Amino acid sequence: MSALLHWFQPWYPSFPMAVFLLGGALLYLRGSLRRRTSWWKQMWFWLGWSLIYLGLQTQWDYYAEHQFFIHMLQQMALHDLGPLLVMFAWPVPTWRAGIGAGVRSRWLVPLMRWAPMRGMTNFMLNAWVAAAMFSGLVVFWLVPVIHVGVMLNTPLYQFMNWSMVFDGLLFWWLMLDPRPAPPAHLRPGLRIVLPILAMIPQMVLGAVLALNSTDWYPIYSLCGRALSGISPLTDQHLGGLILWIPASGLNVVAAMVALRNWMRLSDRERLPPSRRQVQAQRHAAHSRAVG
Repeated sequence: MSALLHWFQPWYPSFPMAVFLLGGALLYLRGSLRRRTSWWKQMWFWLGWSLIYLGLQTQWDYYAEHQFFIHMLQQMALHDLGPLLVMFAWPVPTWRAGIGAGVRSRWLVPLMRWAPMRGMTNFMLNAWVAAAMFSGLVVFWLVPVIHVGVMLNTPLYQFMNWSMVFDGLLFWWLMLDPRPAPPAHLRPGLRIVLPILAMIPQMVLGAVLALNSTDWYPIYSLCGRALSGISPLTDQHLGGLILWIPASGLNVVAAMVALRNWMRLSDRERLPPSRRQVQAQRHAAHSRAVG
């Protein structure tokens, strides 16, 4: 029992992240009591939210800092799988119900109308910016020179993990939005294409790490590896395979979910007319007017 309790002790306790995780959980719980939310959506949300918590606030963090392939498992949980499960449940309406109409109208609406906030939001929610950040952050934090600095600097290490979580939540929120556009920020077709494009840099880097014969991250040997029976190259190859196949494969899963959302919108005739349909309607209207 003591060993189990020790596992759940944070390696790097973080009060801001604990507040964020607890706040998101309480808002969702309150919203699910106020608004009818299906059991399967609640299941996916709590699985994803728990996975993010485990990756940030348990001893998993220790092993991730001392073993490269475990670090890649952690990053996949924080950046890909955890946020993907959360947004697959589409918790936005439940969170909104948990906040309450009064708080939204008094505080959130004026905040979102504030010019600097609106400008930053428009930039972050741009389709190509979101895709570049999603794949770019993964590559950036794995650049060997940068990775060494991250592993030797606790605040920077925590910032890396936080950035992965928030970036993953933002990207999958845009891609898995089940609504038509507007109010969704991206057209349904773009939500299918972008996950596929975003996974290409991850796949390339993962393949390079998995097939390379040079140890790019000797920092793990210098700091002491958590699992002594695994050689540095094997450790790197395992980490590369994780990034190459399962982490990138989640993008394909997300694209399939986005395709399913598109088909549902089409069946319900909630898709906006295409440019060709609009031109055909205008032509038909003009023909009737002339006739």
